Amino acid sequence: MNKEEICFMSACDMADSIKRQELTSQEITESIIERIEKVNPIINAYCTLTFDLARDMAKEADKRVKNGEKLGLLNGIPTSIKDLAETKGIRTTYGSLMYEHNVPEYDQVFVERLKNAGCVIMGKTNTPEFGHVTITDNFVFGLSKNPWNIDRTTGGSSGGAAAAATAGISPLAQGSDGGGSIRVPSALNGVFGIMPTYGRVPKYPREKIYHFYNATYGSIARYVKDAALMLDVMKGAHPGDRMSLPADISYFENIDKRPNKLKIGYDFSLGIAKAVETEVEEAVLKAVQKFEQLDYSIEKVRLRMKKAETVFYMLSTTTIAHDLKSALDEWEDKLSPGVVRQVKMGLEQSSLSVTSTIEGQNQTYEIMHRFFKEYDILITPTTCVPAFEHGIVGPEKIKGKVVSHSGWYAFTFPFNVTGLPAASIPCGFTQDGLPIGMQIVGRRLDDLTVLQVAKAFEEIAPWQDKKPKFN
Repeated sequence: MNKEEICFMSACDMADSIKRQELTSQEITESIIERIEKVNPIINAYCTLTFDLARDMAKEADKRVKNGEKLGLLNGIPTSIKDLAETKGIRTTYGSLMYEHNVPEYDQVFVERLKNAGCVIMGKTNTPEFGHVTITDNFVFGLSKNPWNIDRTTGGSSGGAAAAATAGISPLAQGSDGGGSIRVPSALNGVFGIMPTYGRVPKYPREKIYHFYNATYGSIARYVKDAALMLDVMKGAHPGDRMSLPADISYFENIDKRPNKLKIGYDFSLGIAKAVETEVEEAVLKAVQKFEQLDYSIEKVRLRMKKAETVFYMLSTTTIAHDLKSALDEWEDKLSPGVVRQVKMGLEQSSLSVTSTIEGQNQTYEIMHRFFKEYDILITPTTCVPAFEHGIVGPEKIKGKVVSHSGWYAFTFPFNVTGLPAASIPCGFTQDGLPIGMQIVGRRLDDLTVLQVAKAFEEIAPWQDKKPKFN
């Protein structure tokens, strides 16, 4: 097996190989490091690299195998952490000059859990400032580039994570999602990413920048089963987060149990999206029809979730305004214009507007509650367009129709508003070779079915044989 083949192995295969010492964690880690040194200068997926730490962690992982110790689920597997999450002793900037030299003294709970499971931390992945937009660029580390075409966006805000997974330099990549920030870059980069039910992965200690009330942590990988394995490690209640959920069934152990006789509804609007690019719509429709091979029934539906857009804007602007209002005078000229604009918008909102937003959130959830009385899964495109060129935060028009700032990712943020589990899975490529993503949404707490359906689709429509090429 050559080094490139090692880099593109599934994390599950890596774990098995390490356990049997057919490949050591140190061999895998060195292969990943060598590829990072080649590829990362091109795509800028990692913003902070921790090679010395990775080598030490890989060495310890191999020692645990040789000593016959009980192995964690991720023993020896190279993993990346998004730069919005605190990591003890590793620089955490949130993509902002405000925190350019910030080195936390603690780990987020999920980081601690990943470490305890034996992962090898390769570094931090790039993000827009405070994760505030769905492209990945900031004043500290600059622009991340799509591995399939470096002139195109990675999406965001987990753009660095998704690009790293795509490029074979992060078998497991942690992401966070406040409006599509796992699913959007997963779609644009051609990997699988899941945002679990809100509360499934605890948020503690509280981040310096909360950035989104509706944000949650999840996993990104080239294989569905790998993402499930990573999520198994991160999930579970923590007393410091009152919204966190108790650990439920193992996703990894049950992901191959394909559900029977599911009823799937699919929607290409949600009452929000004004237009979907033709290649995207055609690819997702073909993908939906593949579910008939699994004896699932499919039916076109018409949901009306327009209020979710207002709720999303209100929650995202007021939370970031709360966290940054006192810093605005000193830092305004060093913050990205989009962050400043969101803070000022949030400061203009009244308490009655916020109360109305909470009611709008409840009404949006009720729409999905009624939907899931009749259907088991909702399918949509993940994004309305494939990856677009750098220099914009999104297209102003789609198929000739003027769209809002969030119009190109209109399918993702409603499920942050509702807190439902949602994943993006590759379902095709454009004629220009850009990935297209399909979104799979499930009932609250039913993360397992989302993963099982994704795994079933992966089996009938695999994509992992396609890899971006670098000179």
